[in-house]
This record gives sequence, C-alpha cells and structure tokens, in this order.
Amino acid sequence: MLGVVSRPSRLRGSIRVPGDKSISHRALILNAIADGPARISGLSSGADVASTLACLRALGVAAGAEEVRGKGFGGLQQASAPLDCGNSGTTMRLLAGLLAGCGFESTLVGDESLSARPMERIVEPLRRMGAHAEVGPLRVGGRQLNGSVSDGFPVASAQVKSALILAGLQADGVTRIVEIQPTRSHTEEMLIEMGAHVRIQAGAIEVERSERLRPLDVAVPGDISGAAFWIVAASCHPDAHIVLPGVGLHASRTAILDLVPVERSPNGLLATTQPRLPAWEWNPLWAASLIDELPVLAVAATQREGITTITGAAELRVKETDRIAAMACGLRALGAEITELPDGWVINGPTVLRGARVKSFDDHRVAMALAVAGLIADGTTEIEGAECVAISYPGFWTDLQSLA
Repeated sequence: MLGVVSRPSRLRGSIRVPGDKSISHRALILNAIADGPARISGLSSGADVASTLACLRALGVAAGAEEVRGKGFGGLQQASAPLDCGNSGTTMRLLAGLLAGCGFESTLVGDESLSARPMERIVEPLRRMGAHAEVGPLRVGGRQLNGSVSDGFPVASAQVKSALILAGLQADGVTRIVEIQPTRSHTEEMLIEMGAHVRIQAGAIEVERSERLRPLDVAVPGDISGAAFWIVAASCHPDAHIVLPGVGLHASRTAILDLVPVERSPNGLLATTQPRLPAWEWNPLWAASLIDELPVLAVAATQREGITTITGAAELRVKETDRIAAMACGLRALGAEITELPDGWVINGPTVLRGARVKSFDDHRVAMALAVAGLIADGTTEIEGAECVAISYPGFWTDLQSLA
C-alpha cells in the first residue's frame, strides 16, 4: 500500500487514539495468570496485541478483547505448536519471562523482523535464575527458577525488566532488578494492585514468589505514543487545532509533553500550532522514556531553530527496522539536514521539507512519522509500505484524512 500525504490548509478535529499498547499487553498477560475473570475495556486494536491474544489462547487461556479468564500460575497448558508472536517484541519477551517458570518447554517464534531482534538480553538473565533458555528459535521453560540480582542492563528496556519480574514471581528467593535508567513501570504497578509480592524501591524492583494474583479490571487509556504523531503534526503545521480525548498520562510516559507544548483541558489534550521554537538541548537520559516517540520527534526537530542532537537512542537500531537509519533516509529525501549518529541524529533546522517518495521499511512508527512530515511538506509525499501502521494504529490513515 502506498500512503499519499499532502499538506492541508489546516488541521482540525478530535482524534481518539487506540488503546495504550503497553498496557494492553500487560492487562492480558497478567490477568491470564490471575485467579478468575477480569474485564478489559479500550484494548488496543493493533496487530501486536492480537498476537498476545492468540498466544494466550494457545496456552489454554480464554482471552478476548473484553474479558480474560485467568487460570492461575499453574493453569497454563503447553501449546501444541510454537507460539507465533508476529511482529511483537513485547509479546515474545514478556511471555518468555512468564513461561520460563512453567514445568513445560515453550518455543516462541515471530516474523522475519522479530526473529532478527536481540533476545539474548532476556536469555542471559533468565539463565542466571536457573532457567532453561536458548535462542534460535527462542525456547524457555521446564526448570525451577531461583531469585537473582540483575545489576542494570546495557540497554534500558521495560520489556526485559517485565520478563524478569514475571520470572521472579515463580522463583525461590528474592529477585532484584536494578534500573540504571527508569523505564515505563506498568508491569510492577499492576502486579502490586493484583497482590503480588513486588516492591518498588529507588532504582530497583524486588520480586518474590507469589502463589496467587487477584484479577484486575483494566480500562485501557489512549496510547500517548499514538497521540505523539498528532501532537507533533499540530505543533509544526501553520494552522492546527487537534483535540485528543482519553489519552493516558502515566508519569513514566509523558516526557513528550515536556518537549512539545500541549494544553491539558477537560476534553483531553489540545495540540495547536506553535511559534518557531528553539532546538532542544538534548539529554541522552531522555531517550529511554521517549523511545517510541523519537522518530516523530526527529520530524519536529527539522522545524526548530538551530541544531538538535538526539543521542542515547541506540535501541532504535534494533526495533522493527533500524529506525535511526530509516528516519535519516526518509527525512533526507524530504530535504532535511540530518546526520546519523550511532545512537541518534544531528538535525539542523528549520528546514522547508518537500514531498518525495519514501520507504517505511515496514516499520509502523517510521511510516507514521514520515506521514507527519508529509503534512508539513510542500507538494506530495508518498510512503511505501504504509499498511504496516496496522501493527499499532490500524485507523491511522483514516484519522489523518479526517483532520484534513
């Protein structure tokens, strides 16, 4: 599919973005091991969350978009075939942590993109807990686990942290996970609500074996990572007024609101045209909390006064595609002054962008970020592989048309 975008004279409308993808995955997985049914509303409609649903069903859990009937820690059944995680790294990593403590072995597979992503980062700490864990494909399970200490990770990752928390719930002794940089904390906070033996300390999480979890009804808020595309589009467009109702404002996810001016109103977030703003004085520690928003923030940087140097984002190299290279390629084709760094970009602005044909590299966040660039560029921008937005935001193109 080819996405075609031209700059409209104005951007107007109200957009309800899909349910938060991170919370959706966790609402399903955590309730699958609770004792009893839980109601879920607002679940993400993206393909990644559909992969989690399919895997849980293969493990014998009655799971749907509105209800999960938890089976407890001992109720999961060995799947009759490898668990297909599709394109979802969250599905694969969180389930690997959960299944590492089960009495049977599980194999987790994914599409070509997911199969190329680094899984050693969860395999090694799981092995230190006594787990059977290997890659090529990813296989886990069949052994008793023991608590361990993980003194920080080379790459800040909520997925790795969550995998070890899920393993720690089934391990003898205490599992202590140290974070050098804070990452989104949905897993540990939800588990505490469910009665798990999880303690959040300064820079660390401690986990002990938990025999039972209470079901947790979850109303999934709108995904701020999806809202980020419209926030940036509005800030850079000369005539924009976009209302974003129902967006989740969890403290670990709102860093973008510190970088791009947005008004908070009773109706939701209000994103509007902003006067020319200066380049960011970037702190590399910001990257971990903005990892999903960085592609579209690169677009925003092309319209700021001066040089923005975004660093600390080496993790972008091992996402669905190499997002650092993909965004540099796309923005350069549109006329931006952008230079790749090993862990980010140097971007000189403001630049008048001009429409061109660009590639999504089958990455949903790259496709949507380049669509935002098209909304502020002269002429027409064509995005190859535009259908990949279905991974996280199936209605993206419809919402874009409604704003124009």
